[in-house]
Amino acid sequence: MQGDLCTYSFIGGLIKQFMNDMEHQKIIDGEGRRLNGEEDEEDEDEGNETGLDAWERAYADERSWESLQEDESGLLRPIDNKTIYHAQYRRRIRSLYSSTTTARIQKGLIRYLYIIVDLSRAASETDFKPSRMAVVAKHTEAFIREFFDQNPLSQIGQVTIKDGLAQWLTDLGGSPDSHVKALMGKLECSGDSSLQNALDLVHGYLNQIPTYGHREVLILYSALSTCDPGDIMETIQECKKSKIRCSVIGLSAEIFICRHLCQETGGSYSVALDEFHFKELLLEHAPPPPAIAEFAIANLIKMGFPQRAAEGVISICSCHKEAKVGGGYTCPRCKARVCELPTECCICGLTLVSSPHLARSYHHLFPIPPFDEVSLPLSNNPHQKSPTFCFGCQESLLIPGNKPNLCVACPKCKQHFCLDCDIYIHESLHNCPGCESFRHSKIASVTTEE
Repeated sequence: MQGDLCTYSFIGGLIKQFMNDMEHQKIIDGEGRRLNGEEDEEDEDEGNETGLDAWERAYADERSWESLQEDESGLLRPIDNKTIYHAQYRRRIRSLYSSTTTARIQKGLIRYLYIIVDLSRAASETDFKPSRMAVVAKHTEAFIREFFDQNPLSQIGQVTIKDGLAQWLTDLGGSPDSHVKALMGKLECSGDSSLQNALDLVHGYLNQIPTYGHREVLILYSALSTCDPGDIMETIQECKKSKIRCSVIGLSAEIFICRHLCQETGGSYSVALDEFHFKELLLEHAPPPPAIAEFAIANLIKMGFPQRAAEGVISICSCHKEAKVGGGYTCPRCKARVCELPTECCICGLTLVSSPHLARSYHHLFPIPPFDEVSLPLSNNPHQKSPTFCFGCQESLLIPGNKPNLCVACPKCKQHFCLDCDIYIHESLHNCPGCESFRHSKIASVTTEE
């Protein structure tokens, strides 16, 4: 009997110890779950801040799915960006060439352009990566250099808008480096935007331009509103009366006042969809636009061709009002020293240019016709030879496997060119190598016969 009691008490002790262990494990599990639950909630809160998980954010920043397209068989393959860019470029060339050939359109060779950059708080938005301000600054630099390459006799000035005020950044000048340096040093966003203050400021500068100069304003606008001190409609009418052509490129939604400004002054208004579209819209303003009817009258302009100053000679610069050693140019009329060309002499007011600048300004009057797209035929006939090399760069026009690739041919000389040479000829060279070589060979043969 005593042994049974000992056995029962021993079993009861084991059961009690087992129950205590189970309760202790439940407490530990409960704390673990509670801690794990708190960590999950923190992770969810971190994910909800951006609305995306970590792996989704990585792909959203790269947007890699936009570089794929579906082929005829239903398979995904990378997009040929080079071909797409060339197709868009050729469409732009055709539209520009058709507009100039259907009617006699006079274009201004001497342009005075003010770029108004919106640096209000709206420019700090990140819908353009990394921000609207960074994208505008990057492509404005490229636009300034392209503008002077296509318009060597023209000048550019810059104005910024922030805190409800328009601030003068650079005066009209022909040095792209000085404009870019000034813009990169003032990239700060704050306050509201005032379109009227900016137009009043540039109107005061452009209203002093001679009648032979073409007055233009290009506004890079990020805000959705304008905070003006007065009636902006009166300012728009003053710009229209002064023959100032105003164009706007918006980085947000379309705004009525911007549309009205462009319609009244004969400019263009467009809204950028993404960074690549913004770059295209901006570079469309590099070639000279058609001249306003009142400015289409031929004028004789006095110009001076200054000589390069001798190295090591100390002279006072008329544009910076300080002494400089060597370099610069000497005005042929008043013998004043200027630093760069083209410009206007600060002493006598004579327009100073160089002969290469004047020669490069005429390619807009005689544009090269767009080349025809051709495909090299596959022929086994030895008597029928088709060109297999680009006439410009001498690179092969065949893709790997000796298969014909898409190329273009000049409608006049019938020479074949690759797509890269097509872009280079129309945007930079402005002369067809095939036509020029044929012209020189013809002159040489005539000289030999004589």
